[in-house]
Amino acid sequence: MIEKYEKAGDILKNVKEMVLKIVKPGVRLLDVAEFVESKIVELGGKPAFPCNISINSDAAHFTPKRNDERVFKEGDIVKIDIGAHIDGYIADTAITIDLGDHDDLVECAKRALENAIDVVYAGVNTSEIGAVIEDTIREFGFNPIVNLTGHGLEPYIAHAPPTIYNVRVEKGVELREGMVVAIEPFATDGVGRVVERGECEIFSLVAIKRLRLKREREFLEFIVNEYKTLPFARRWIDVSDVIIARLVKQGILRSYPVLTEVGGGLVSQFEHTLIVEEDGAKVIT
Repeated sequence: MIEKYEKAGDILKNVKEMVLKIVKPGVRLLDVAEFVESKIVELGGKPAFPCNISINSDAAHFTPKRNDERVFKEGDIVKIDIGAHIDGYIADTAITIDLGDHDDLVECAKRALENAIDVVYAGVNTSEIGAVIEDTIREFGFNPIVNLTGHGLEPYIAHAPPTIYNVRVEKGVELREGMVVAIEPFATDGVGRVVERGECEIFSLVAIKRLRLKREREFLEFIVNEYKTLPFARRWIDVSDVIIARLVKQGILRSYPVLTEVGGGLVSQFEHTLIVEEDGAKVIT
């Protein structure tokens, strides 16, 4: 199990280094997303979720459409959030790439992640991790995003307990030795909260129900076999929007609308996956 987590982490280390070299003004977002996803496969894994490319005020859940022509622009602050899995064992990581002049905001989230990792050990309470993240971000003069969190990782579940808030909370949970968690501070010069906006290109299976139409049954069977409970991109699948909408309405699929900072503030993010150890944490990404 640990070897599979570590292999997934090694894949992401390599892909991150490549991504840093290709995200530039004028490059299509779709080209970067497809590059990331294909490299994960080439290196022996599978994407744990679609490559998330969130720009400026967007914080999470953006992935390009099929034939998307949008490009990176001078001045953008770009978050690349990627995941890989080996037989369902997931590693998850994110970086911010600054195409403008946002050094302090980028450094803020990076330092918050480093400081949070420093306090992780078997027995630490997640409330302490959140307090360290919040204090670090506020010391830089920015706000943590209060409704985005770190999380546990379990086989084929990209967001499992425990929830690791980016702010102090009254009551957290103790991390146990052997837990695999992703810590991901989000910092903003805005209000510090995200809301959904209309665009949605990511879905996942949340329930299996009996379906009347053959095309819907075949599509559901494909999702179960190909992705299980992991998120997938609309551009990965050949099925009508009508079928997807029906399955969302019936509670079979979950949709992931893009999350954007409510005040229009710029957002930075960094994330690592770590294995909790008796006296610390092993970072695998």
